[in-house]
Amino acid sequence: MARVWRGLDWLLIGGSWLVPVLLWGQIPTSPLQPPRGFFPAAESVPDEPYLQEVTRPLALKDPITSLAVVNSQLWVGTAKGAFRYDGKDLATNGSLPGNVRRLRAAGDQLWAIQDRGLFRRETSDSPWQRVGTNVVEDIALHRGQWLAASGRQVWTVNGTNLTLLSTNRARFDIQQLIPHQDSLWILGPGRLTVFAFGQFGGRDAYDFPADEAWDWGTLPSPATRDALSLGNRLVIATDRGLGVLRGMSLDRITGEEGLPFEDVTCLARGFTNDLWIGTSRGLIRQVGAEFHYYAGRRWLPDDRVRAIAIRGREVWVGTEKGLALIDFVPFTLAKKAAYYEQHLETWGQKRLGLVHKLEWDDTLQEFVREAGDNDGGYTGYYLAAQSYRWAVTRDPQARAEAVNTFEALCWLETMTGISGFPARSVWAKGERGHKSSGGSGGYPAEWHDTADGLFEWKGDTSSDELCSHFYAFALFLELAAQGEEIPRAKAHLSRIATHLIEHHWQLIDRDGKPTRWGRWDPEYFLSDEGRYDRGLQAVELLSFIKTAEALTGDPKFAAAYQRLVELGYPAYTLRWRNTFPPDSILHFLDELAFWSFGNLLRYEQEPERRALYRRAYERGFEVVRVEHNSWFNFLYGALTGEACEVLPAVRHLRDWPLDLRVWSYQNSHRADLRTPAGYRAPKGGTVGFSPRETEPLRWDHWTMQGDGGTGGRDVVEPASWLLAYWMGRYHGFLGAPSARDSQLTEVIPGEVPAGGARRYEGPARPRLQP
Repeated sequence: MARVWRGLDWLLIGGSWLVPVLLWGQIPTSPLQPPRGFFPAAESVPDEPYLQEVTRPLALKDPITSLAVVNSQLWVGTAKGAFRYDGKDLATNGSLPGNVRRLRAAGDQLWAIQDRGLFRRETSDSPWQRVGTNVVEDIALHRGQWLAASGRQVWTVNGTNLTLLSTNRARFDIQQLIPHQDSLWILGPGRLTVFAFGQFGGRDAYDFPADEAWDWGTLPSPATRDALSLGNRLVIATDRGLGVLRGMSLDRITGEEGLPFEDVTCLARGFTNDLWIGTSRGLIRQVGAEFHYYAGRRWLPDDRVRAIAIRGREVWVGTEKGLALIDFVPFTLAKKAAYYEQHLETWGQKRLGLVHKLEWDDTLQEFVREAGDNDGGYTGYYLAAQSYRWAVTRDPQARAEAVNTFEALCWLETMTGISGFPARSVWAKGERGHKSSGGSGGYPAEWHDTADGLFEWKGDTSSDELCSHFYAFALFLELAAQGEEIPRAKAHLSRIATHLIEHHWQLIDRDGKPTRWGRWDPEYFLSDEGRYDRGLQAVELLSFIKTAEALTGDPKFAAAYQRLVELGYPAYTLRWRNTFPPDSILHFLDELAFWSFGNLLRYEQEPERRALYRRAYERGFEVVRVEHNSWFNFLYGALTGEACEVLPAVRHLRDWPLDLRVWSYQNSHRADLRTPAGYRAPKGGTVGFSPRETEPLRWDHWTMQGDGGTGGRDVVEPASWLLAYWMGRYHGFLGAPSARDSQLTEVIPGEVPAGGARRYEGPARPRLQP
C-alpha cells in the first residue's frame, strides 16, 4: 500500500512510515490520443517516491562477528578485535584487540563481549574499560540500568564491577537479555521466560515452574539464535523460521507464511518499522506482509549473515567474507529512467545507433560490447521506448534518439544488399569487442562483408528481427516520425513484407535458401517441426502483412493477407502457445508473439478474425500472467482495455537493481516457492521472481527461472525497462512523478558510477540516402 497526502507530508510504503517528501498534484501524461487499436488505461499508479536499493563497493573482506552503530559511527567486531569503520577500512585508533563475540550499543556507550570479559567505551573519546571479571553472554539496557548475563544469572553494572541482581538462577543457560514491553525477557536454548521480582519464570495454576512465556503455540525449533523486541511483538530467530510472541500467543513464520529461508542467524530493527532477518543463505527484509530477499554477490560478499546494523537508511551486513552496505535512496521511476539513459552512455552500451549487452574479456580485463545474435531485435526495444518518450514529454533528445535508432535499423537492411532482408547485427572490422561466433540451431555464425569493406553483417536472420522491426517501426510511425522519415519507415516495412510475399513466405539469405528460423510457408507447416511451430509462425506472418497493409495502404498487401486467410492461417493462431510438455515451453517465444499481437490486434478490423486473435492472445497471456512481466502486463491492458495487474508490473520496474551486471543467483533452495492463489504456472515454475532476487533482464527472459547469472561477467542494456516505463507513462498506467524535488527525478553528475566498455572508435555509420 502507498498513500500520499499533498504538501509537505509523509510517505507510507508497505505499511511503514518513510520520509517527509514534497509532493505535487499529478501531471497529465500526454496530450495525445493513443494510437488506433489501443484502449485507455483501466488502472493507473502515480509515480510516487519509493526507496531504491543502492550497493556500494567495500574493501573490507575480514570475517565479521558483530556490528553496532554509536553516534552515527559504525563499529565492526572481528576475531581480531573491535574497530571503527572509517568508510574504507578498519581504523586502529581506539580499537579493542581480541576476539569479539558481540557488540551492543545504546546512547554514547559501546559494549564489547569477548571470551576474556566485558569491555565498555563510554564516549567517542574514552578508552576501553574492562567491566568485572565474569565471562558474559549478553548485555542490555533495562529501565535505565545496564544488565549483564553470565552463566545462569543476571548482574548489574556498577562502574567497572558486576553485581548480582538476584541470587536466583535460571533453569537454563542464558543466551540473551531482551527488554520488551517494560519487562526483562530471558532467551535460552529453546527457552524464553521473564525475569520479574528477582525470579526467573513463573508458576502455573498448579504452582509448578513455568519457563515457557506463552500459552498457545510452539517455537519453530529449539535451536534459538537471536531475539528482538519489535513493537508489540517479540521475534525469536531459530533454524526453522521465526517465532512471534504477542501476549501469550506464539505464532510461527516459515516458508508457508512467505519467509524465503528459514535458517535464521540474527535480527535487526529496520528504519521504517521493518524487520531485517539474517540467515545462513542471505538477507531478508520484512515489510508488512512482504519479504524481500537479498542474496548472492549482487548484495553480499557471502550469503552467511552474522550481523546486521542500521544507520539511517543504510543497512550494514556482516558476513563470513566481509562487510556489505545496502543503502536505501528515495527515487522515482522517472529518475530511474534518467539513470538508465545515463548508464547507456556512461557504460558504453551504445554503438552505431544500436544498444548492446557488455561482456567481460579475460584477456583485456575489461568489459567490451558484444556484437550478438539479435542486436537489431533488442534495439527495437529502444526505438519503441524513445518513440513513447517523445510522445509523452516532447523532449527533443527523445526524438533525436528515436531517429538515430531508426536510421541504424534501416541500415541493417540496406547493408545486406538483399531487399527486405535485415542483418542480425553488425561488426566493424578491427573494433574492440566480442563478435558472436555462434548461430542458430548450433550452427556457426554467418558473417559477411559489407559493400564498402568496413563492416561485417551477421546473416541467417530469424523471425526475431522481423517481429521487432514491425513492432518498433509501427510505433515510430504513429508517435515520432516526421517529414521524410514517414515514407522511409513505410518503405522499410514494405520491402520486408514484399520479400516474404515474393519468396513464398520465406526469408531468403544470400545463398538463396531460407534461414534457419525464417519459414512461414505451408510446406513447412506440414513438417514435424513446422506443425509444432505453425501457431506462432502464423501469428507472426499475419501480423507482418496486416501491418504493411495498414501502414502503407498498398493493395498488394491486402491481397496477400487474403491469401493467408484462404490458406487457413488465422485458425492456426489459436494454439500459438504450446503448453505441454512444460519443458518444451520456450519463454522467449512469448516475446515474439506479443510483439506480433501488438500490431495484429490493433490493425485487424474484421470482427470474426479479430475475435479469434483475441482468444489466442488471451490464451497466451494467461500462461505468462504469473510472471508479472511489466511489458507483458502493460501491452495486455493497452490492447484489451482489461485490468492488467498494474501494481505488480510497477513493483517489477521498481525492483530492478541500478547495477545492471548479471550476478549469479540462486533461489531454488527457498522455502517460500509456491504459486500464488489465482495463478497457474504451466511452464513448470512456481513463481515469478523479482529482478532484485535474480537479474536485470530483457523481456524474453523467463522471470520464473530461480537460478542463473554469470558471476557479474555480463551487463544487460536497460532498453527493455525503458520501453515498459515509457509505454506505461504513455497509456496512463503510470503517472508523472509526483515529487517536486529535482533530486527525486533527475540524475546528478557522477551518480551513475564509472565503468563499462570503452567508447566505440571504429568507422562511422554511413549516411543513408532518403
